Amino acid sequence: MSAAYPSNLLDDALGTAGAADSAAASCPRRRFVLVEDCVETSGAFVLHHFVKRALPSSETREAVIFLALAQNFSHYDRVLRKLGCNLSIHRDKKKLFFLELLKLQFPDGVGWNDNEAGFIDLYGGIQRTVESCRSPERRVATVTILIDDISLLEIAAGGSADHVLDFLHYCVTLTSEMDCSLIVLTHEDVYSHTEGPTLLSHLEYLADTIIRAEPLRTGLSADVHGQLTIVNKTLTTRDHGGSQGKAQNFHFRVKENSVDYFYPGTLA
Repeated sequence: MSAAYPSNLLDDALGTAGAADSAAASCPRRRFVLVEDCVETSGAFVLHHFVKRALPSSETREAVIFLALAQNFSHYDRVLRKLGCNLSIHRDKKKLFFLELLKLQFPDGVGWNDNEAGFIDLYGGIQRTVESCRSPERRVATVTILIDDISLLEIAAGGSADHVLDFLHYCVTLTSEMDCSLIVLTHEDVYSHTEGPTLLSHLEYLADTIIRAEPLRTGLSADVHGQLTIVNKTLTTRDHGGSQGKAQNFHFRVKENSVDYFYPGTLA
Protein backbone atom coordinates (compact mmCIF):
# COMPACT_ATOMS: atom_id res chain seq x y z
CA MET A 1 0.00 0.00 0.00
CA SER A 2 1.27 3.47 -0.86
CA ALA A 3 2.30 5.72 1.98
CA ALA A 4 -0.06 8.51 2.87
CA TYR A 5 0.82 11.92 1.52
CA PRO A 6 2.26 14.26 4.21
CA SER A 7 -0.45 16.39 5.75
CA ASN A 8 -0.86 19.23 8.22
CA LEU A 9 -3.61 20.91 10.25
CA LEU A 10 -5.08 22.52 7.15
CA ASP A 11 -5.38 19.15 5.40
CA ASP A 12 -6.87 17.68 8.58
CA ALA A 13 -9.50 20.40 8.74
CA LEU A 14 -10.39 19.96 5.06
CA GLY A 15 -10.70 16.19 5.39
CA THR A 16 -7.93 15.44 2.87
CA ALA A 17 -5.32 14.19 5.35
CA GLY A 18 -4.10 10.61 5.33
CA ALA A 19 -4.91 9.91 1.69
CA ALA A 20 -2.77 7.27 -0.01
CA ASP A 21 -2.97 8.76 -3.50
CA SER A 22 -2.45 12.23 -4.91
CA ALA A 23 -6.01 12.64 -6.24
CA ALA A 24 -7.55 12.16 -2.81
CA ALA A 25 -4.84 14.22 -1.10
CA SER A 26 -5.02 17.22 -3.43
CA CYS A 27 -8.12 19.40 -2.95
CA PRO A 28 -11.57 18.73 -1.50
CA ARG A 29 -13.28 16.96 -4.41
CA ARG A 30 -16.71 18.02 -5.62
CA ARG A 31 -16.62 21.02 -3.29
CA PHE A 32 -16.56 24.80 -3.60
CA VAL A 33 -13.98 26.22 -1.21
CA LEU A 34 -14.10 29.96 -0.47
CA VAL A 35 -10.95 31.59 0.91
CA GLU A 36 -11.51 34.93 2.64
CA ASP A 37 -8.73 37.28 3.67
CA CYS A 38 -8.24 40.97 4.49
CA VAL A 39 -5.66 43.67 3.98
CA GLU A 40 -3.97 42.82 7.31
CA THR A 41 -3.71 39.10 6.56
CA SER A 42 -3.29 37.75 3.02
CA GLY A 43 -4.76 34.35 2.23
CA ALA A 44 -2.65 33.84 -0.90
CA PHE A 45 -0.61 31.12 0.84
CA VAL A 46 -3.78 29.00 1.02
CA LEU A 47 -4.07 29.15 -2.78
CA HIS A 48 -0.41 28.15 -3.05
CA HIS A 49 -1.19 25.19 -0.78
CA PHE A 50 -3.98 24.00 -3.07
CA VAL A 51 -1.88 24.38 -6.23
CA LYS A 52 0.97 22.38 -4.73
CA ARG A 53 -1.43 19.70 -3.49
CA ALA A 54 -3.12 19.47 -6.90
CA LEU A 55 0.20 19.28 -8.78
CA PRO A 56 2.46 17.13 -6.56
CA SER A 57 4.69 15.89 -9.41
CA SER A 58 5.22 16.16 -13.16
CA GLU A 59 3.57 12.74 -13.58
CA THR A 60 0.44 13.65 -11.65
CA ARG A 61 -2.99 12.73 -13.00
CA GLU A 62 -4.45 15.98 -11.71
CA ALA A 63 -4.91 19.25 -13.59
CA VAL A 64 -5.40 22.87 -12.54
CA ILE A 65 -7.26 25.64 -14.38
CA PHE A 66 -5.93 28.85 -12.85
CA LEU A 67 -7.81 32.11 -13.49
CA ALA A 68 -5.33 34.77 -12.39
CA LEU A 69 -6.36 38.37 -11.84
CA ALA A 70 -4.21 39.46 -8.90
CA GLN A 71 -0.79 38.30 -10.17
CA ASN A 72 0.81 37.09 -13.38
CA PHE A 73 2.31 33.70 -14.21
CA SER A 74 5.88 34.74 -13.38
CA HIS A 75 4.85 35.64 -9.84
CA TYR A 76 3.14 32.32 -9.15
CA ASP A 77 5.89 30.34 -10.84
CA ARG A 78 8.48 32.02 -8.63
CA VAL A 79 6.50 31.48 -5.42
CA LEU A 80 5.58 27.85 -6.15
CA ARG A 81 9.16 26.95 -7.13
CA LYS A 82 10.20 27.84 -3.59
CA LEU A 83 7.56 25.38 -2.39
CA GLY A 84 8.89 22.66 -4.68
CA CYS A 85 6.33 22.97 -7.48
CA ASN A 86 7.47 23.95 -10.99
CA LEU A 87 4.50 25.54 -12.76
CA SER A 88 6.38 25.90 -16.05
CA ILE A 89 6.82 22.13 -16.31
CA HIS A 90 3.17 21.50 -15.44
CA ARG A 91 2.06 24.04 -18.03
CA ASP A 92 4.25 22.42 -20.70
CA LYS A 93 2.78 19.01 -19.84
CA LYS A 94 -0.76 20.48 -20.05
CA LYS A 95 -1.44 19.82 -16.39
CA LEU A 96 -1.72 23.55 -15.67
CA PHE A 97 -3.94 25.82 -17.76
CA PHE A 98 -3.08 29.37 -16.73
CA LEU A 99 -5.54 32.05 -17.84
CA GLU A 100 -3.92 35.40 -17.11
CA LEU A 101 -6.92 37.66 -16.78
CA LEU A 102 -4.99 40.78 -15.81
CA LYS A 103 -5.74 42.01 -19.32
CA LEU A 104 -9.42 41.08 -19.16
CA GLN A 105 -11.39 44.25 -19.81
CA PHE A 106 -15.08 45.02 -20.08
CA PRO A 107 -15.07 48.39 -21.91
CA ASP A 108 -16.77 51.29 -20.18
CA GLY A 109 -20.34 51.79 -21.23
CA VAL A 110 -20.95 48.36 -22.71
CA GLY A 111 -24.39 46.90 -22.25
CA TRP A 112 -25.38 44.04 -19.97
CA ASN A 113 -25.54 41.66 -22.88
CA ASP A 114 -21.93 42.41 -23.81
CA ASN A 115 -20.75 41.76 -20.25
CA GLU A 116 -22.79 38.58 -20.14
CA ALA A 117 -21.27 37.39 -23.41
CA GLY A 118 -17.79 37.86 -21.96
CA PHE A 119 -18.59 35.61 -19.01
CA ILE A 120 -20.27 33.05 -21.25
CA ASP A 121 -17.11 32.88 -23.37
CA LEU A 122 -14.95 32.59 -20.25
CA TYR A 123 -17.04 29.76 -18.83
CA GLY A 124 -17.15 28.04 -22.20
CA GLY A 125 -13.36 27.96 -22.30
CA ILE A 126 -13.21 26.47 -18.80
CA GLN A 127 -15.85 23.86 -19.61
CA ARG A 128 -14.05 22.77 -22.78
CA THR A 129 -10.77 22.47 -20.89
CA VAL A 130 -12.41 20.34 -18.19
CA GLU A 131 -14.03 18.10 -20.81
CA SER A 132 -10.68 17.70 -22.57
CA CYS A 133 -8.95 16.78 -19.30
CA ARG A 134 -11.60 14.21 -18.43
CA SER A 135 -11.59 12.61 -21.88
CA PRO A 136 -10.52 8.92 -22.18
CA GLU A 137 -7.34 10.04 -23.93
CA ARG A 138 -6.22 12.30 -21.05
CA ARG A 139 -7.69 10.36 -18.12
CA VAL A 140 -7.16 13.19 -15.64
CA ALA A 141 -8.45 12.12 -12.23
CA THR A 142 -9.27 15.52 -10.77
CA VAL A 143 -9.52 19.05 -12.16
CA THR A 144 -9.18 22.00 -9.79
CA ILE A 145 -10.53 25.39 -10.92
CA LEU A 146 -8.84 28.20 -9.02
CA ILE A 147 -9.64 31.95 -9.07
CA ASP A 148 -7.14 34.12 -7.22
CA ASP A 149 -9.30 37.23 -6.66
CA ILE A 150 -13.00 37.16 -7.49
CA SER A 151 -13.45 40.79 -6.34
CA LEU A 152 -11.23 41.92 -9.22
CA LEU A 153 -13.46 39.99 -11.62
CA GLU A 154 -16.40 41.97 -10.27
CA ILE A 155 -14.49 45.22 -10.87
CA ALA A 156 -13.54 44.12 -14.39
CA ALA A 157 -17.24 43.52 -15.04
CA GLY A 158 -18.09 47.09 -14.11
CA GLY A 159 -19.38 46.14 -10.67
CA SER A 160 -21.86 43.60 -12.00
CA ALA A 161 -22.11 41.09 -9.17
CA ASP A 162 -25.00 39.36 -10.94
CA HIS A 163 -22.86 38.34 -13.91
CA VAL A 164 -20.05 37.17 -11.61
CA LEU A 165 -22.55 35.09 -9.62
CA ASP A 166 -24.04 33.56 -12.75
CA PHE A 167 -20.54 32.66 -13.89
CA LEU A 168 -19.73 31.08 -10.52
CA HIS A 169 -23.01 29.15 -10.48
CA TYR A 170 -21.95 27.52 -13.75
CA CYS A 171 -18.51 26.76 -12.32
CA VAL A 172 -20.12 25.20 -9.23
CA THR A 173 -22.10 22.83 -11.46
CA LEU A 174 -18.77 21.46 -12.71
CA THR A 175 -17.92 20.30 -9.18
CA SER A 176 -20.80 17.83 -9.26
CA GLU A 177 -21.17 17.08 -12.96
CA MET A 178 -17.44 16.75 -13.76
CA ASP A 179 -16.05 15.87 -10.32
CA CYS A 180 -14.06 19.13 -10.09
CA SER A 181 -12.87 21.26 -7.19
CA LEU A 182 -13.52 25.02 -7.17
CA ILE A 183 -11.27 27.29 -5.08
CA VAL A 184 -12.02 31.03 -4.96
CA LEU A 185 -10.31 33.81 -3.00
CA THR A 186 -11.98 37.08 -2.07
CA HIS A 187 -11.31 39.97 0.31
CA GLU A 188 -13.71 40.26 3.25
CA ASP A 189 -12.90 43.89 3.98
CA VAL A 190 -13.88 45.01 0.46
CA TYR A 191 -17.52 44.53 1.50
CA SER A 192 -17.27 45.53 5.18
CA HIS A 193 -19.01 48.89 4.69
CA THR A 194 -21.58 47.73 2.14
CA GLU A 195 -25.21 47.49 3.23
CA GLY A 196 -27.49 44.71 2.03
CA PRO A 197 -26.55 41.52 0.20
CA THR A 198 -23.07 41.54 -1.34
CA LEU A 199 -21.10 39.23 -3.59
CA LEU A 200 -19.39 37.95 -0.42
CA SER A 201 -22.66 36.95 1.25
CA HIS A 202 -23.73 35.06 -1.87
CA LEU A 203 -20.36 33.31 -2.05
CA GLU A 204 -20.59 32.25 1.59
CA TYR A 205 -24.03 30.81 0.90
CA LEU A 206 -22.79 28.81 -2.11
CA ALA A 207 -19.54 27.56 -0.57
CA ASP A 208 -19.21 24.07 0.91
CA THR A 209 -16.14 25.10 2.89
CA ILE A 210 -15.05 28.55 4.08
CA ILE A 211 -11.43 29.31 5.03
CA ARG A 212 -10.86 32.66 6.73
CA ALA A 213 -7.36 34.10 7.09
CA GLU A 214 -7.48 36.67 9.88
CA PRO A 215 -5.07 38.66 12.04
CA LEU A 216 -4.46 37.49 15.59
CA ARG A 217 -7.03 38.71 18.10
CA THR A 218 -4.15 39.51 20.45
CA GLY A 219 -2.43 41.77 17.93
CA LEU A 220 0.78 41.55 15.93
CA SER A 221 3.36 38.85 16.61
CA ALA A 222 6.80 38.27 15.13
CA ASP A 223 6.43 34.48 15.19
CA VAL A 224 2.73 34.07 14.36
CA HIS A 225 1.37 35.70 11.21
CA GLY A 226 -2.33 35.07 11.73
CA GLN A 227 -5.06 32.52 12.28
CA LEU A 228 -7.13 30.31 10.02
CA THR A 229 -10.75 29.46 10.68
CA ILE A 230 -12.20 26.60 8.62
CA VAL A 231 -15.91 25.84 8.45
CA ASN A 232 -17.02 22.71 6.58
CA LYS A 233 -20.69 23.33 5.84
CA THR A 234 -21.12 20.00 4.10
CA LEU A 235 -19.06 16.83 4.12
CA THR A 236 -19.59 13.82 1.92
CA THR A 237 -18.66 10.17 2.31
CA ARG A 238 -15.68 10.86 0.04
CA ASP A 239 -14.08 12.96 2.75
CA HIS A 240 -11.59 11.46 5.18
CA GLY A 241 -12.44 13.55 8.20
CA GLY A 242 -13.33 17.00 9.43
CA SER A 243 -16.27 18.23 11.47
CA GLN A 244 -19.42 19.27 9.62
CA GLY A 245 -20.57 22.78 10.51
CA LYS A 246 -17.97 23.15 13.27
CA ALA A 247 -15.39 25.91 13.02
CA GLN A 248 -11.79 24.78 13.44
CA ASN A 249 -9.21 27.39 14.35
CA PHE A 250 -5.41 27.36 14.42
CA HIS A 251 -2.48 29.71 13.85
CA PHE A 252 -0.05 29.89 10.95
CA ARG A 253 3.40 31.21 10.13
CA VAL A 254 4.38 31.79 6.50
CA LYS A 255 8.02 31.02 5.71
CA GLU A 256 9.90 31.34 2.43
CA ASN A 257 9.67 27.66 1.53
CA SER A 258 6.76 26.43 3.64
CA VAL A 259 3.94 27.32 6.02
CA ASP A 260 3.68 26.16 9.63
CA TYR A 261 0.22 25.40 11.05
CA PHE A 262 -0.17 24.95 14.80
CA TYR A 263 -2.63 25.34 17.64
CA PRO A 264 -2.34 28.40 19.89
CA GLY A 265 0.41 28.00 22.45
CA THR A 266 2.09 25.03 20.76
CA LEU A 267 4.71 26.80 18.62
CA ALA A 268 8.14 25.50 19.57
